[in-house]
Amino acid sequence: MDKLRIKGGKPLAGTVTISGAKNAALPELCAALLTAEPVTLENVPRLQDVSTMLKLIQNMGVSVARSPDLPSTVTLNAGGLDKPEAPYELVKTMRASVLALGPLLARFGHATVSLPGGCAIGSRPVDQHIKGMQAMGAEITVEHGYMLAKLPAGAKRLKGCSITTDMVTVTGTENFLMAATLAEGETILENAAQEPEIGDLAEMLIKMGAKIEGHGTRRIRIQGVERLHGCRHQVVADRIETGTFLCAVAAAGGDVVLEHGRADHLDAVIDKLREAGAVITAGSGFIRIHSQGRLKAQSFRTTEYPGFPTDMQAQFMALNAISLGSSTVTETIFENRFMHVNEMVRLGAKIQIEGKVAVIEGVEKLSGATVMATDLRASASLVIAGLVAEGETLVDRIYHLDRGYDQMEAKLRGIGADIERVR
Repeated sequence: MDKLRIKGGKPLAGTVTISGAKNAALPELCAALLTAEPVTLENVPRLQDVSTMLKLIQNMGVSVARSPDLPSTVTLNAGGLDKPEAPYELVKTMRASVLALGPLLARFGHATVSLPGGCAIGSRPVDQHIKGMQAMGAEITVEHGYMLAKLPAGAKRLKGCSITTDMVTVTGTENFLMAATLAEGETILENAAQEPEIGDLAEMLIKMGAKIEGHGTRRIRIQGVERLHGCRHQVVADRIETGTFLCAVAAAGGDVVLEHGRADHLDAVIDKLREAGAVITAGSGFIRIHSQGRLKAQSFRTTEYPGFPTDMQAQFMALNAISLGSSTVTETIFENRFMHVNEMVRLGAKIQIEGKVAVIEGVEKLSGATVMATDLRASASLVIAGLVAEGETLVDRIYHLDRGYDQMEAKLRGIGADIERVR
């Protein structure tokens, strides 16, 4: 099992190129299932979750071709798809597998999709997906760990309808959005998620011939069409990778330019970093951060976009752990997302958990130790902590990191970090 060895105390300087967003690439790979024509995606990140999704759709009968000169460009052709199934063996580590449900059901009228796995950060039920598809006319049962979905006898297409979810759900919004493109009539998604990745998916679907309005707002309107065609689309830059590198530079100190970074997708995080004392400038296709000395601790509360993202909570907590003063972090999205705290304490952080609130007392120094990653974003927070800790830090179970960060240690090494992968 791979580990990361980090020797802390080195400031960061140079340029990092931000990869395509995992949370956009995964639904967009599934969107290719909606058409029999080729779909080409550019800026696809090289991640374990992406590899898993590609294996999944290949298992269905989709042809996948990577450009030899551009490994981040992938062409998919679902014209030969003959097995609309997502088996447990291929999806047990990845929650995004549920995104195959909508496209398969919309195009083929039936689908068999395993209940998904993923990070152990709390309950993320699929009941909202099931309710939404049932509202569109699907018949769905759950048997032996699988969702069995089909259209009723005599029905040729899903039916447009109004869907209001009990809570804001990103993957639910994406699933309904894709399914509604081929449904009969109009579908209105109320209480829709507003994340930039959803807007990027909608833009791709529009290129494929879908009729969508309102993406990026709480109310999305989709007019179903009979068929979609192929397209070429570039995956939007990963705002969570961008935020992670911003926190790394803020904690370790230095001066770094993030190419392809989108400041307009990270307002809540950048506002907190500026309040902490980091100097951040941004323009078209770049963000620059300069940080020197200990910053001021910042309290925040996670919430749905455009609020402070839960996917940035652990990374910003690592910064707070070595900042001046005390802070509180309130996690409102996932109930088990403080599992990194015990590992940070091993590095010398002073953090106490009180229900959904973490109370952090900033310390001057952290001390290197062996720590274990518990989920994707927790692993990134431990890397940031290792960058500032005295001595050597060894981060174990970094397969979590490989699920969501494209060559993170190589990018950090390129801007001056003393970090290496130990196999």
